[in-house]
Amino acid sequence: MKRFLALLLSLVLMLCAAVPAYATGDGNFDGGGGGMGSGTSTNYWNPGMDGVRISVVNVDSHAVVGNTVDWSNQNPSTNMIHFGKVSKLSYNSGRALSPVVGGYVCVRPAQSLPRIISTGDYPASIAAIRSYFTDEQVIRAIAGYVGIDFDTLIAGDYKIVVEPIAYFVYGGAYYAMTATEAALYDQKVNGDLRSKMGSLTHKNLPLAIFLEEADLGYPAWSGSTNSKVSNDQIISSLGIGVVRFNGELEPPDVNDFDYEYRVDTDVISSVEVSGGQSDPDNPVTVRFVIQGRTYTVSNVYYPDGDSQLVWVKWHTPSEPCVITIAVSVSGGGTAQSTITCNIVDLDGNDPPNPVADDRNDRFRLASIPEKEQVTSASWGIWSPWWQENWEWVEDWEKCWHTDRWVDDNNVVHRDRWYHWVDNGWWEDHGWWEFDYNSYAASLSASMRITPDSLSPSATATTMKSGYGIQEKVTARVTTTQSAAVTAAQNAVTYFPEFGYEGFWRLLNRSVSGKSTTFAFKNNPYSTYDRPTHFTPIWYPDGSYTPYTWLLDCWTPTGMLSMNLTDSVTIRGNLWEEWHIAPAKQR
Repeated sequence: MKRFLALLLSLVLMLCAAVPAYATGDGNFDGGGGGMGSGTSTNYWNPGMDGVRISVVNVDSHAVVGNTVDWSNQNPSTNMIHFGKVSKLSYNSGRALSPVVGGYVCVRPAQSLPRIISTGDYPASIAAIRSYFTDEQVIRAIAGYVGIDFDTLIAGDYKIVVEPIAYFVYGGAYYAMTATEAALYDQKVNGDLRSKMGSLTHKNLPLAIFLEEADLGYPAWSGSTNSKVSNDQIISSLGIGVVRFNGELEPPDVNDFDYEYRVDTDVISSVEVSGGQSDPDNPVTVRFVIQGRTYTVSNVYYPDGDSQLVWVKWHTPSEPCVITIAVSVSGGGTAQSTITCNIVDLDGNDPPNPVADDRNDRFRLASIPEKEQVTSASWGIWSPWWQENWEWVEDWEKCWHTDRWVDDNNVVHRDRWYHWVDNGWWEDHGWWEFDYNSYAASLSASMRITPDSLSPSATATTMKSGYGIQEKVTARVTTTQSAAVTAAQNAVTYFPEFGYEGFWRLLNRSVSGKSTTFAFKNNPYSTYDRPTHFTPIWYPDGSYTPYTWLLDCWTPTGMLSMNLTDSVTIRGNLWEEWHIAPAKQR
């Protein structure tokens, strides 16, 4: 075997010397896998060292179109043994395995991959994988790397093929292999790869992704999802997922989402766990898989017939997207299996630059809106404690005795008799009782609008139209469980001149613990780059009332938010500050 590897490596060296997003498409993915065997110093794989090979194929001919690329969250060594960027469909069409040493290149995507290959301690989520590869932003990125127009890609004539990749050490050398390449290579080494790395190459790697429905000439996998498979099974059926496009899909309705979050925000997602009783003798564990990272909540307790809210705090991406959180429960309880989150960006709708000759003769003051307002929340955690109940367990046993005596005739007599003895013991036949520990949070806030200090004739509450205003919002969250609550993190201000719609300003935030201060961002139309909003010069005399929605204070039971308003009084306009006179005669 060592001689064969040496020859193969020599051949390799000679060869080298010679040469917002919404979900898009339908993900045909399923997966399995499980525990890993133990490795050696020359044959091992580290969890998380995985990725995918992505190719685009023509629906009718099954021919690969454009570039084939590898994606990974890792930075695998470029000086490894690999087989080029070859799609499974190309191998099944007769392409031979062609090893190369060095020069390996993979892409680290801007939107991190979910975990691809499962292990016993780090399960992958096929729901997260399916959600990732049907995300519009991900598909746009794929189109760019493959070299095909996005609209052409999703028009229905093409499909995306996704294959799992593992980076591992075998025989002391570092390899990159898809499941199909591992099966083909194992045939070359007469089963040695399977014998040394089979838990990876012939179980968790090929079972990481397979088809839920038959597609592209490959069958849906109906075999075991947690045991080793053969080379033939891998080559014919496993290690492949497909994204299909049946024309342009309509964006999902907002009601399809469990949560709507803002970008770059600390948030909380929760599920209700129930079923049976969970106590320290039979505890429940809940795992949330979010963008490839697993969050584990252990020791979830609740009495029989009740439930427990379980939550995870995480930070949203910096770009809009749709994220599906996979939820798994072990230990006897049940909960919803997925949480769908719509991540949106509120920035980018700033009002246009006002000019001196603006007019709006048809202006009518609109009603101040009232968005969702929730200023308090409560939740609780079950705490088990043991109610002792000591009971005596009887264990009766005969205790035998023998009496001996000699009578007057010197005859020896023996008499055997017994009495009962209880050799029992005390046992605690107690049970688990539960206390419910209640927690709460409340949100308070204030908003203040003031004329810009550069407005020459303004007072504290009165100004002329055409000048700017500044805003300050202060918010504070009080809670009895700080770790389960976020500060208020976003505030959006709407203005009466736009009917409180169409344009708004996302305020800058400054967070300190559970307190937050908000203010306008610096206005690019301000001569002095000040954090101001200019009132329109045509605005009529009277009250000028901006409206602010304060939001993204998250608790286990949902979001706290508030409606805020404040006013200044408009009297006159900035033209009244100007005087035009003829030049003096000399």
